[in-house]
Amino acid sequence: MTTSTAAQKRARAKAEYNAFLAGCPSRQLLDRISDKWVVLILCALGGDNRPGRSGAAHDDAPKAMRYSEISRLLAGVSQKMLTQTLRSLERDGLLTRTVTPTVPVTVSYELTDLGLSLHHMTRGLREWAQTHMAEVLENRENHDARTS
Repeated sequence: MTTSTAAQKRARAKAEYNAFLAGCPSRQLLDRISDKWVVLILCALGGDNRPGRSGAAHDDAPKAMRYSEISRLLAGVSQKMLTQTLRSLERDGLLTRTVTPTVPVTVSYELTDLGLSLHHMTRGLREWAQTHMAEVLENRENHDARTS
């Protein structure tokens, strides 16, 4: 019987992940990271939320943000949804939650290296959506006019 090191087992498991298969756990991860709130939280923590930025500049550094800052930035997110999303991102190792014992307690969130690597991809998705929204709206109107 051949024994495998932990690194070999991880490499074999990685090669076996296939999101096209119904039972693949990567499907759950894809479901999570394709959520709009996840994309926006990663972009916010990645530094894409600075005033005056259209998304073209990529020199903003990631920064830790307090819960209240994230909540104010993400218009329309409920407290429950934001809390659930932050917890799931922390569980997946995409961000860290730091509690500072002040009065009141200060809680901040910051991207991990893993989260930062995903942020680079979600930034492109957000930029694409913002850049092409006018064209998509025009296509929707044209489609609806043809099918009505």
